Amino acid sequence: MGMKLKIKELPLSERPYEKLELNGSEALSDSELLAIILGNGTRTESAIDLARKVINGSETGNGIVGLYNVSIEELTAIKGIGRVKAIRLKAIAELTKRISSKDNIDKRRYIKEPEDVIGFFMEEMRRYEKEVFRIVLLNTKNAVIRTHDVSIGTANASLVNPSIAFREAVRTACTSVIFIHNHPSGDPTPSRNDILTTEILVKSGKLLGINVLDHIIIGDGKFVSLKNKGLM
Repeated sequence: MGMKLKIKELPLSERPYEKLELNGSEALSDSELLAIILGNGTRTESAIDLARKVINGSETGNGIVGLYNVSIEELTAIKGIGRVKAIRLKAIAELTKRISSKDNIDKRRYIKEPEDVIGFFMEEMRRYEKEVFRIVLLNTKNAVIRTHDVSIGTANASLVNPSIAFREAVRTACTSVIFIHNHPSGDPTPSRNDILTTEILVKSGKLLGINVLDHIIIGDGKFVSLKNKGLM
């Protein structure tokens, strides 16, 4: 295999660092941005080549979004990715997930319709490989107070206990809540268990004086509002 051009040997307009400074981060491709995170390549591959291998490799899958679920061990199996680079990649994936979630909540704090909830949580929860059941606590104006993960289940189901589900809502003394959970399969169609769980949660909420506004199921880019479907 012949030696490939190193980044410093590329024209200035094609070097990721200089390109970002001159044109802004939006001008860079996924592989160029990732090359900056990696810092350097190998003796035979530039950082950009290595970044492309990470994005397109079978270990990550789904391109750049595959970094959410790939393990450090799987990353280090890629030639040229050592422990430090793998940790950097996992750290940046987690950081972008948190920024996306918190940024959305900061920009749109009020819940008026299911699409508002989806705007907050879709990009985060669609990546989860296990079912996560979450409660969104709201005040009298339907502004988000905070969120809390009630349970984290297996790849197929999450166990929800009503007393645990409403614990944070009671502590916060909030007036209403929305429940959301993901389907790792990517299909948000409610199961019979989802419908039964919703019925129990709505009844439990009434006993506690807490209004359950909706139960939303998140799939891969798709969602179902049980309220809109007339299932609660």
